[in-house]
Amino acid sequence: MANEKKELKIELSPEVASGLYSNLAIIAHSPNEFFLDMICVAPNTPQAKVQSRIIMSPENAKQLLMALQDNIAKYESVFGTIQPRGIPGFGGVPPMKWPGSEN
Repeated sequence: MANEKKELKIELSPEVASGLYSNLAIIAHSPNEFFLDMICVAPNTPQAKVQSRIIMSPENAKQLLMALQDNIAKYESVFGTIQPRGIPGFGGVPPMKWPGSEN
């Protein structure tokens, strides 16, 4: 009985199924949570709106990291290596400096 797997039924409403596009993620954390702000930045626009905020426990954030690594490896095995644009060696957009931050 201990090895019995239970199926999780997940409901996907039409509003959520349509998805939101994001080309920038700002990630912050506290001792107990990770915050992922998903943003869509349009060219030549001085402002961008957070499309969605995901709040996760550190354990779930680590599981998300591992799932993304696994899926990216599978993607690259079929479609080739993803070449990130941005700072050489950084693999993405440069870190952002927020007003009032010390970085």
